[in-house]
Amino acid sequence: MIDQRFKAPAANLLAGRVIAITGAGDGIGRAVAMDAAAHGAQVILIGRTSRKLEAVRSDIVALHGERALIAVLDLEKALAADYDQLADAIASQYGRLDGLVHCAGILGTLTPIEQYDVPTWCKVMHVNVTAAFVLTQVLLPLLRQSPSASVLFTSSGVGRTGRAYWGAYSVSKFAIEGLSQVLAAETSGNTNVRVNVVNPGAVRTLMRRQAFPSEKLESLTLPAAVTPTFLWLLGPDSLGITGESLDAQ
Repeated sequence: MIDQRFKAPAANLLAGRVIAITGAGDGIGRAVAMDAAAHGAQVILIGRTSRKLEAVRSDIVALHGERALIAVLDLEKALAADYDQLADAIASQYGRLDGLVHCAGILGTLTPIEQYDVPTWCKVMHVNVTAAFVLTQVLLPLLRQSPSASVLFTSSGVGRTGRAYWGAYSVSKFAIEGLSQVLAAETSGNTNVRVNVVNPGAVRTLMRRQAFPSEKLESLTLPAAVTPTFLWLLGPDSLGITGESLDAQ
């Protein structure tokens, strides 16, 4: 059952807030970006494919005006200078960051640990964990400039209970849960930054299709249906909530 706190967010819930979203080109990231803009936020669309980001930005501009900027960043290949450039651009434009939502991620392969390809393992762990850590670290000074900042990581059911053959993806989500808890403990009580994790559940995305190619699409929740949880955690109604791992459905 969906928590009643997550339903029907106020139209101006995120008015004036600056929120960066990774994986904003499609899936849950796109849905969060669209809904955040619809509720008043200025969104920064982060992703590796310019064409997809441009399409999302066009949709936001058409519906809500100039509320979206694009930041092309390939989390697999980005260097320190790329992260610094993004932070400098946000600082120059806004002077702060009110929200950071980590939706980007890759599946890897569903393979027994004994047979798991080592380079694939390293790639999944880098994109899903290390890149999220680096981006958060680089943007923390800007998040500290906000009167009320929210960092959200995206987890999975296989990041809470290990499941056979989910390999690096499952392990990466366990790591994300731990990263969130550590950061929440470090920022609680001495900053205005709160840190939480959202498990969106089974959602109709390309990654879900890769994991379950024979699954009936109509049985899956659309990405837009899980965004209220993200919006609630990004907005003022969730003040004081930190170090939590919440389900969106």
